Amino acid sequence: MSAEKAAERGERGGEHSGEPGAERAGEKVTAVGDSPAARLQALFEGHRLTPTQRRIAHSMVRRAADVPFLSSVELAELAGVSQPSVTRFAVALGFDGYPALRKHLRDVAPAEQSAASASYNEYQQAVEAEIENLRHLSELLADPRPVQKAGRLLAASRPLPVLGLRAAASQAYGFAYFAAKVHPDVRLLHEGGTMIHDRIDAAVRAGASTLLCFALPRHPREVVDTLGYAKEAGLSVVTVADSAFAPVAKVSDLLLPAAVGTGLAFDTACAPMLLGRVLLEAMCDDLPDAQARLEEFDARAAARGLFVE
Repeated sequence: MSAEKAAERGERGGEHSGEPGAERAGEKVTAVGDSPAARLQALFEGHRLTPTQRRIAHSMVRRAADVPFLSSVELAELAGVSQPSVTRFAVALGFDGYPALRKHLRDVAPAEQSAASASYNEYQQAVEAEIENLRHLSELLADPRPVQKAGRLLAASRPLPVLGLRAAASQAYGFAYFAAKVHPDVRLLHEGGTMIHDRIDAAVRAGASTLLCFALPRHPREVVDTLGYAKEAGLSVVTVADSAFAPVAKVSDLLLPAAVGTGLAFDTACAPMLLGRVLLEAMCDDLPDAQARLEEFDARAAARGLFVE
Protein backbone atom coordinates (compact mmCIF):
# COMPACT_ATOMS: atom_id res chain seq x y z
CA MET A 1 0.00 0.00 0.00
CA SER A 2 1.02 3.62 -0.33
CA ALA A 3 2.50 5.41 2.67
CA GLU A 4 -0.73 7.40 3.11
CA LYS A 5 -2.90 4.30 3.07
CA ALA A 6 -0.59 2.53 5.50
CA ALA A 7 -0.70 5.51 7.85
CA GLU A 8 -4.50 5.65 7.70
CA ARG A 9 -4.73 1.94 8.38
CA GLY A 10 -2.37 2.21 11.37
CA GLU A 11 -4.39 5.09 12.87
CA ARG A 12 -7.67 3.21 12.60
CA GLY A 13 -6.41 -0.07 14.05
CA GLY A 14 -8.69 -3.06 13.63
CA GLU A 15 -8.10 -6.72 12.89
CA HIS A 16 -5.98 -6.13 9.82
CA SER A 17 -3.75 -3.42 11.27
CA GLY A 18 -1.25 -5.79 12.86
CA GLU A 19 -1.03 -8.31 10.00
CA PRO A 20 0.64 -6.65 7.66
CA GLY A 21 9.99 -8.12 -9.92
CA ALA A 22 10.62 -10.16 -12.18
CA GLU A 23 8.86 -9.04 -15.36
CA ARG A 24 8.43 -12.49 -16.89
CA ALA A 25 6.15 -15.17 -15.51
CA GLY A 26 8.87 -17.80 -15.49
CA GLU A 27 11.47 -15.88 -13.50
CA LYS A 28 12.60 -17.18 -10.12
CA VAL A 29 13.70 -15.05 -7.22
CA THR A 30 17.46 -14.70 -6.90
CA ALA A 31 19.10 -14.47 -3.50
CA VAL A 32 20.89 -11.15 -3.20
CA GLY A 33 22.34 -11.14 0.31
CA ASP A 34 25.50 -12.42 1.92
CA SER A 35 24.01 -15.11 4.15
CA PRO A 36 25.17 -18.74 3.81
CA ALA A 37 21.90 -19.66 2.07
CA ALA A 38 22.24 -16.73 -0.34
CA ARG A 39 25.77 -17.73 -1.27
CA LEU A 40 24.67 -21.32 -1.88
CA GLN A 41 21.79 -20.28 -4.12
CA ALA A 42 24.15 -18.03 -6.09
CA LEU A 43 26.49 -21.02 -6.53
CA PHE A 44 23.69 -23.20 -7.93
CA GLU A 45 22.23 -20.62 -10.32
CA GLY A 46 22.85 -21.21 -14.01
CA HIS A 47 23.40 -24.96 -13.66
CA ARG A 48 20.99 -27.45 -15.18
CA LEU A 49 20.49 -29.87 -12.31
CA THR A 50 18.81 -33.29 -12.34
CA PRO A 51 15.96 -33.94 -9.89
CA THR A 52 18.38 -35.76 -7.58
CA GLN A 53 20.83 -32.87 -7.74
CA ARG A 54 18.06 -30.38 -7.05
CA ARG A 55 17.21 -32.43 -3.98
CA ILE A 56 20.81 -32.16 -2.79
CA ALA A 57 20.82 -28.41 -3.46
CA HIS A 58 17.55 -28.04 -1.60
CA SER A 59 18.96 -29.87 1.43
CA MET A 60 22.11 -27.76 1.36
CA VAL A 61 20.16 -24.51 1.36
CA ARG A 62 18.07 -25.68 4.31
CA ARG A 63 21.23 -26.48 6.30
CA ALA A 64 23.42 -23.76 4.79
CA ALA A 65 25.38 -23.03 7.95
CA ASP A 66 26.28 -26.70 8.51
CA VAL A 67 27.04 -27.80 4.94
CA PRO A 68 30.71 -26.68 4.81
CA PHE A 69 31.44 -29.14 7.62
CA LEU A 70 29.51 -32.18 6.37
CA SER A 71 31.16 -35.15 4.70
CA SER A 72 29.79 -36.43 1.43
CA VAL A 73 28.24 -39.36 3.30
CA GLU A 74 26.55 -37.03 5.80
CA LEU A 75 25.22 -34.81 3.01
CA ALA A 76 23.95 -37.88 1.16
CA GLU A 77 22.09 -39.00 4.29
CA LEU A 78 20.70 -35.50 4.79
CA ALA A 79 19.38 -35.36 1.22
CA GLY A 80 18.28 -39.02 1.09
CA VAL A 81 20.51 -39.84 -1.89
CA SER A 82 23.57 -41.99 -2.53
CA GLN A 83 27.12 -40.82 -1.83
CA PRO A 84 28.09 -41.07 -5.54
CA SER A 85 25.17 -38.74 -6.30
CA VAL A 86 26.80 -36.12 -4.08
CA THR A 87 30.07 -36.52 -5.94
CA ARG A 88 28.33 -36.16 -9.32
CA PHE A 89 26.54 -33.10 -7.99
CA ALA A 90 29.84 -31.44 -7.08
CA VAL A 91 31.24 -32.22 -10.54
CA ALA A 92 28.09 -30.76 -12.16
CA LEU A 93 28.86 -27.51 -10.35
CA GLY A 94 32.35 -27.45 -11.87
CA PHE A 95 34.43 -28.88 -9.02
CA ASP A 96 36.81 -31.83 -9.16
CA GLY A 97 34.77 -33.59 -6.49
CA TYR A 98 32.97 -33.04 -3.21
CA PRO A 99 36.13 -32.19 -1.20
CA ALA A 100 36.80 -29.30 -3.59
CA LEU A 101 33.21 -28.10 -3.23
CA ARG A 102 33.40 -28.28 0.56
CA LYS A 103 36.71 -26.38 0.58
CA HIS A 104 35.14 -23.68 -1.60
CA LEU A 105 32.23 -23.36 0.81
CA ARG A 106 34.57 -23.08 3.78
CA ASP A 107 36.60 -20.42 2.01
CA VAL A 108 33.62 -18.24 1.10
CA ALA A 109 31.65 -18.82 4.29
CA PRO A 110 34.00 -19.09 7.28
CA ALA A 111 32.26 -20.04 10.49
CA GLU A 112 31.96 -17.31 13.09
CA GLN A 113 30.19 -18.49 16.22
CA SER A 114 30.06 -16.16 19.16
CA ALA A 115 30.60 -17.36 22.70
CA ALA A 116 26.99 -16.49 23.49
CA SER A 117 25.55 -18.49 20.61
CA ALA A 118 27.70 -21.47 21.56
CA SER A 119 26.04 -21.54 24.97
CA TYR A 120 22.45 -21.38 23.68
CA ASN A 121 20.17 -24.30 24.52
CA GLU A 122 18.28 -26.09 21.77
CA TYR A 123 15.22 -23.86 22.09
CA GLN A 124 17.28 -20.70 21.82
CA GLN A 125 19.17 -22.14 18.87
CA ALA A 126 15.85 -22.73 17.10
CA VAL A 127 14.91 -19.09 17.66
CA GLU A 128 18.31 -17.88 16.45
CA ALA A 129 17.93 -20.00 13.32
CA GLU A 130 14.56 -18.39 12.62
CA ILE A 131 16.07 -14.95 13.09
CA GLU A 132 18.67 -15.87 10.46
CA ASN A 133 15.88 -17.03 8.14
CA LEU A 134 14.16 -13.67 8.55
CA ARG A 135 17.43 -11.84 7.81
CA HIS A 136 17.78 -13.87 4.64
CA LEU A 137 14.21 -13.00 3.66
CA SER A 138 14.98 -9.32 4.24
CA GLU A 139 17.95 -9.63 1.90
CA LEU A 140 15.77 -11.18 -0.79
CA LEU A 141 13.25 -8.37 -0.46
CA ALA A 142 15.96 -5.80 -1.19
CA ASP A 143 14.84 -6.40 -4.77
CA PRO A 144 11.07 -5.87 -4.51
CA ARG A 145 10.30 -6.62 -8.16
CA PRO A 146 9.46 -10.34 -7.78
CA VAL A 147 7.00 -9.65 -4.96
CA GLN A 148 5.52 -6.70 -6.85
CA LYS A 149 5.08 -8.92 -9.91
CA ALA A 150 3.37 -11.53 -7.74
CA GLY A 151 1.11 -8.87 -6.23
CA ARG A 152 -0.06 -7.77 -9.67
CA LEU A 153 -0.79 -11.36 -10.72
CA LEU A 154 -2.76 -12.09 -7.54
CA ALA A 155 -4.75 -8.86 -7.70
CA ALA A 156 -5.71 -9.47 -11.33
CA SER A 157 -6.96 -13.02 -10.82
CA ARG A 158 -10.75 -13.19 -10.29
CA PRO A 159 -11.23 -15.57 -8.57
CA LEU A 160 -7.93 -16.20 -6.76
CA PRO A 161 -7.35 -19.84 -5.74
CA VAL A 162 -4.94 -20.29 -2.80
CA LEU A 163 -3.44 -23.75 -2.33
CA GLY A 164 -1.74 -25.23 0.72
CA LEU A 165 -1.83 -28.86 1.84
CA ARG A 166 -0.66 -30.60 5.00
CA ALA A 167 2.10 -28.52 6.68
CA ALA A 168 1.35 -25.55 4.41
CA ALA A 169 -2.41 -25.57 5.01
CA SER A 170 -2.20 -23.03 7.84
CA GLN A 171 -0.14 -20.66 5.67
CA ALA A 172 -2.72 -20.84 2.88
CA TYR A 173 -5.58 -20.38 5.35
CA GLY A 174 -3.96 -17.32 6.92
CA PHE A 175 -3.34 -15.69 3.56
CA ALA A 176 -6.84 -16.46 2.28
CA TYR A 177 -8.43 -15.17 5.50
CA PHE A 178 -6.88 -11.72 5.17
CA ALA A 179 -6.96 -11.61 1.37
CA ALA A 180 -10.74 -12.07 1.45
CA LYS A 181 -11.04 -8.69 3.18
CA VAL A 182 -9.69 -6.88 0.12
CA HIS A 183 -10.02 -9.31 -2.83
CA PRO A 184 -13.54 -9.94 -4.17
CA ASP A 185 -13.19 -13.71 -4.66
CA VAL A 186 -10.61 -15.84 -2.82
CA ARG A 187 -10.94 -19.62 -2.96
CA LEU A 188 -9.03 -21.64 -0.37
CA LEU A 189 -7.77 -25.07 -1.43
CA HIS A 190 -6.43 -26.63 1.76
CA GLU A 191 -7.82 -30.14 1.57
CA GLY A 192 -6.49 -32.62 -0.96
CA GLY A 193 -8.28 -35.44 -2.68
CA THR A 194 -10.07 -36.07 -5.93
CA MET A 195 -12.08 -32.83 -5.73
CA ILE A 196 -9.11 -30.49 -5.95
CA HIS A 197 -8.86 -30.67 -9.76
CA ASP A 198 -12.59 -30.00 -9.98
CA ARG A 199 -12.17 -26.87 -7.90
CA ILE A 200 -9.32 -25.67 -10.09
CA ASP A 201 -11.47 -26.27 -13.18
CA ALA A 202 -14.27 -24.27 -11.58
CA ALA A 203 -11.90 -21.39 -10.79
CA VAL A 204 -10.63 -21.34 -14.37
CA ARG A 205 -14.18 -21.31 -15.73
CA ALA A 206 -14.98 -18.39 -13.44
CA GLY A 207 -12.05 -16.41 -14.86
CA ALA A 208 -9.05 -17.21 -12.63
CA SER A 209 -5.67 -16.42 -14.16
CA THR A 210 -3.29 -17.14 -11.25
CA LEU A 211 -3.01 -19.67 -8.44
CA LEU A 212 -1.04 -18.94 -5.26
CA CYS A 213 0.56 -21.94 -3.57
CA PHE A 214 2.26 -22.32 -0.20
CA ALA A 215 4.57 -25.34 -0.29
CA LEU A 216 6.50 -26.50 2.77
CA PRO A 217 8.36 -29.70 3.64
CA ARG A 218 7.71 -32.46 3.56
CA HIS A 219 6.40 -31.70 0.09
CA PRO A 220 3.31 -33.79 -0.73
CA ARG A 221 3.38 -35.34 -4.18
CA GLU A 222 -0.22 -34.16 -4.55
CA VAL A 223 0.90 -30.52 -4.44
CA VAL A 224 3.36 -31.03 -7.30
CA ASP A 225 0.72 -32.87 -9.32
CA THR A 226 -1.90 -30.20 -8.58
CA LEU A 227 0.39 -27.37 -9.68
CA GLY A 228 1.13 -29.25 -12.88
CA TYR A 229 -2.59 -29.59 -13.49
CA ALA A 230 -3.14 -25.89 -12.77
CA LYS A 231 -0.51 -24.90 -15.33
CA GLU A 232 -2.05 -27.21 -17.93
CA ALA A 233 -5.38 -25.52 -17.21
CA GLY A 234 -3.81 -22.18 -18.12
CA LEU A 235 -3.12 -20.71 -14.68
CA SER A 236 0.06 -18.87 -13.77
CA VAL A 237 1.48 -20.38 -10.57
CA VAL A 238 3.01 -18.19 -7.86
CA THR A 239 4.60 -20.27 -5.11
CA VAL A 240 5.97 -19.51 -1.66
CA ALA A 241 8.34 -22.39 -0.87
CA ASP A 242 11.10 -23.10 1.61
CA SER A 243 13.78 -23.07 -1.11
CA ALA A 244 14.28 -22.10 -4.72
CA PHE A 245 15.23 -25.76 -5.22
CA ALA A 246 12.08 -27.23 -3.67
CA PRO A 247 10.28 -29.90 -5.76
CA VAL A 248 7.55 -27.39 -6.67
CA ALA A 249 10.04 -25.15 -8.49
CA LYS A 250 9.62 -27.03 -11.77
CA VAL A 251 5.85 -26.40 -11.80
CA SER A 252 5.95 -22.76 -10.65
CA ASP A 253 6.08 -19.68 -12.86
CA LEU A 254 7.24 -17.38 -10.05
CA LEU A 255 8.80 -18.90 -6.94
CA LEU A 256 9.48 -16.85 -3.81
CA PRO A 257 11.71 -18.67 -1.29
CA ALA A 258 11.46 -18.31 2.48
CA ALA A 259 13.43 -20.82 4.54
CA VAL A 260 11.96 -22.90 7.35
CA GLY A 261 13.68 -23.71 10.62
CA THR A 262 14.74 -27.31 11.10
CA GLY A 263 16.19 -27.27 14.62
CA LEU A 264 13.13 -28.71 16.37
CA ALA A 265 11.19 -31.94 15.93
CA PHE A 266 8.79 -30.09 13.60
CA ASP A 267 9.81 -27.37 11.14
CA THR A 268 9.12 -23.75 12.02
CA ALA A 269 7.79 -21.39 9.35
CA CYS A 270 8.11 -17.78 10.51
CA ALA A 271 9.68 -16.59 7.25
CA PRO A 272 7.04 -18.15 4.94
CA MET A 273 4.30 -16.62 7.09
CA LEU A 274 5.89 -13.18 6.92
CA LEU A 275 6.40 -13.49 3.17
CA GLY A 276 2.70 -14.28 2.87
CA ARG A 277 1.89 -11.01 4.64
CA VAL A 278 4.28 -9.16 2.33
CA LEU A 279 2.44 -10.66 -0.63
CA LEU A 280 -0.83 -9.43 0.84
CA GLU A 281 0.61 -5.90 0.97
CA ALA A 282 1.82 -6.14 -2.61
CA MET A 283 -1.59 -7.40 -3.74
CA CYS A 284 -3.32 -4.52 -1.94
CA ASP A 285 -1.13 -2.08 -3.84
CA ASP A 286 -2.77 -3.32 -7.06
CA LEU A 287 -6.35 -3.42 -5.76
CA PRO A 288 -7.67 0.14 -6.11
CA ASP A 289 -10.56 -0.45 -3.71
CA ALA A 290 -8.55 -2.29 -1.05
CA GLN A 291 -8.56 0.62 1.39
CA ALA A 292 -12.29 1.16 0.97
CA ARG A 293 -12.95 -2.53 1.64
CA LEU A 294 -10.85 -2.41 4.81
CA GLU A 295 -12.68 0.67 6.03
CA GLU A 296 -16.01 -0.98 5.29
CA PHE A 297 -14.96 -4.05 7.27
CA ASP A 298 -13.90 -1.89 10.23
CA ALA A 299 -17.26 -0.09 10.22
CA ARG A 300 -19.23 -3.33 10.11
CA ALA A 301 -17.06 -4.94 12.77
CA ALA A 302 -17.63 -1.97 15.07
CA ALA A 303 -21.39 -2.05 14.45
CA ARG A 304 -21.50 -5.76 15.29
CA GLY A 305 -19.25 -5.43 18.32
CA LEU A 306 -17.08 -8.08 16.71
CA PHE A 307 -13.91 -7.38 18.67
CA VAL A 308 -13.21 -6.65 22.32
CA GLU A 309 -11.80 -3.15 22.64
